[in-house]
Amino acid sequence: MFTQVLKQDAAAIEANLKVVMARDADLPVIDGMRYAVAGGKRLRGFLVMEGARLHDVPEAQAIWAAAAIEAIHAYSLVHDDLPCMDDDDLRRGQPTVHKKWDDGTAVLVGDALQTLGFELVLAPACHPDAAVRADLALSLARASGRTGMVLGQALDIAAESADAPLTLDQITDLQAGKTGALIVWSAQAGARLAQADLAPLTDYAHALGLAFQIADDVLDVEGDEATVGKAVGKDADRGKATFVSLLGLDGAKARAKDLVNAACDAVSVYGAKGQTLKAAAQFVISRDI
Repeated sequence: MFTQVLKQDAAAIEANLKVVMARDADLPVIDGMRYAVAGGKRLRGFLVMEGARLHDVPEAQAIWAAAAIEAIHAYSLVHDDLPCMDDDDLRRGQPTVHKKWDDGTAVLVGDALQTLGFELVLAPACHPDAAVRADLALSLARASGRTGMVLGQALDIAAESADAPLTLDQITDLQAGKTGALIVWSAQAGARLAQADLAPLTDYAHALGLAFQIADDVLDVEGDEATVGKAVGKDADRGKATFVSLLGLDGAKARAKDLVNAACDAVSVYGAKGQTLKAAAQFVISRDI
């Protein structure tokens, strides 16, 4: 059931993004944008859509917020892959944007995808009330910027040249920004569109985001590059502190499982309607990509 919903939402989000960029000029930067948003699990977009369904928000509105978070997420990956950051050659099994084009194009692609994200969430079709759209945009700015994802990335870069490896608490704080902030916004978006209580989905997303990152650390150890679609083993090669290096492989897996249980408990308030979100949490720690 969950995988079917995930695929359906991914297709709908991709269709929305294609329509939005259909009339754009065929320039390298636009081609790079289309390339960067193609594929992927679209878990963040799914969280937007599922949160909206929980609150009876029309899909025609939710799809704009879902496409927005996928554009923001894609921008972060394009910049993260650059030589001045993680210097990755592969993303989703394909050459990264700076490898397919060049560094300058990749910077512009990321910049354009970031602004596209805000364009989408502020589109009148997203919600008829401008105040609701403004709330979505403001919260997205906080989640993606200096208090959220960018802060987490900055802490990650600083850790690479630090005198001592990060502690478990420091890594947890770092990942709450780098990975968790956009996942939390995604889970909250449906409730924001409905002007409903954010608490259950916020608690769910905090646990889910951390479990997601722990699963990524596990995949960096156990994953197969051809399946994962990007280089693996890089954290160990760099001597980087991760949840696996600090907790051990079994300890990291156990911690991720506990977090998934916490995520499931948080959405029990929705009764049977929360089952798909529970399945999504289980997927996060069982995935091989």
